[in-house]
Amino acid sequence: MAIRMSKLPRYLHGVGFACAFALASAVCAQNYQPVIGQGGKDVVWVPTPDVMVEKMLDMAAVTPRDYVIDLGSGDGRNIIGAAKRGARGLGVEYNPDLVRLSRQRAAAAGVADLAQIVEGDMYAADIAAASVLMLFLVPENLRRLLPAFLTLPPGARIVSNTYEIPGWPAVKSETVREDCRAFCIVFYYVVPAKVEGVWRMPEGDLALDQEFQRVSGSYDFDGIALPVENGVLEGAAIRFTINGVEYRGRVEGDVMQGTAQGRSRSFEWRATRP
Repeated sequence: MAIRMSKLPRYLHGVGFACAFALASAVCAQNYQPVIGQGGKDVVWVPTPDVMVEKMLDMAAVTPRDYVIDLGSGDGRNIIGAAKRGARGLGVEYNPDLVRLSRQRAAAAGVADLAQIVEGDMYAADIAAASVLMLFLVPENLRRLLPAFLTLPPGARIVSNTYEIPGWPAVKSETVREDCRAFCIVFYYVVPAKVEGVWRMPEGDLALDQEFQRVSGSYDFDGIALPVENGVLEGAAIRFTINGVEYRGRVEGDVMQGTAQGRSRSFEWRATRP
């Protein structure tokens, strides 16, 4: 589209077109103010209350060792908050105006080196490196993203503002009551290891069923099927009970092992996936 020089602000007259457009873009970016409820590609924009940002960071126990990703990052406040705690972060935002605003806010906060904000589609984003996801998305977004969430490494944490991930029971939730009037619940999830299937143990086969972090199944001991009870995964950590004996251990690929505690003795145990 052609733009006449007379239509440009006076201070841009005489400046080359490329430079003029660059300056105009910068001025627009500085003056851009998002409006709560404004439409977006997949959701409307509603900012997370600052007190909720801090609660989400606390529940995820974010440290400088983490890599935090926010899908639909808006004005960047989640990633900037994580960067202030020393964590590297990536915000993926579809709206280019919000991307520019986020970068300005990160620079103003002195964390531009840690807080990367990119323009992109959250459904196409590569989240494989995330140790923490900080999200404020509606259930339909979360449902579509769930398969990607479950490909994260065991132990990756997800904190979701207000909305639960459909079908996946949260490990815990907390409500912020002070300085928060709306969107004040945090749901916390830990990506579980994948254990469904048959595992070999010295005395028999352990057949496990899994639904997110819940584990059940049976243990074939000398031709007797003993139920697996109270099975829970938290990341790679697993615990379950068989015939009154509590097994605790960790899953590492096709091996899980740990210590079992019975009524009168404890012993080491190991299971392998054939």
